[in-house]
Amino acid sequence: MARNVRWTETAINDLKEVAEFIGKDSQYYAAAIVQEARAAARFLRTFAERGRVVPESNDPNVRELFIRSYRLIYKITPTHIYILAFVHGARDLDSLWKRHGGPEQAGA
Repeated sequence: MARNVRWTETAINDLKEVAEFIGKDSQYYAAAIVQEARAAARFLRTFAERGRVVPESNDPNVRELFIRSYRLIYKITPTHIYILAFVHGARDLDSLWKRHGGPEQAGA
């Protein structure tokens, strides 16, 4: 079943920040990471269960894909895939969620 993919404002800002950070050294690699993240999100339309359950979450519908050293975190609902965050794998996800409302920020 194909679902619509929606990026949350937080995830959009995360992706922009990552691109800006990488872009300080290489515009080429900044564009490449953005393309990879967007392609992975599109792929989730039909293969939403592809990612693993986020260990910090108690929700089996909150999953992640790794893109290089970054985590594309998303939530599966019956009709949509909500991209919640795009963060470096070393980031403390619990503190990030406290600041941004956690995985509950996406519609259920």
